[in-house]
Amino acid sequence: MLRDPLFRAWLLLVLATSATYCLRAEGFVGLAAGAGTLAIAYVKGRLIILDFMELRRAPLLWRGILEGWLLGVSVLVFAVYWLGQ
Repeated sequence: MLRDPLFRAWLLLVLATSATYCLRAEGFVGLAAGAGTLAIAYVKGRLIILDFMELRRAPLLWRGILEGWLLGVSVLVFAVYWLGQ
């Protein structure tokens, strides 16, 4: 089962969701906990874009556009979060 890329992506998404839940359930607060949560969200978004939207084998231009968009949105959300602290 681990040879299937979609299963591996799904498993990583489940583990990342569990890590985010554990991070917040343990009572971690502040900038570091928020940054960790946002970093995990970025990794999850990248997995979804590459594996479930099948951009891993797409032309480099399309992959670059979507990965750049995801990075830009993630940086913008982190900047808003950081300025709100």
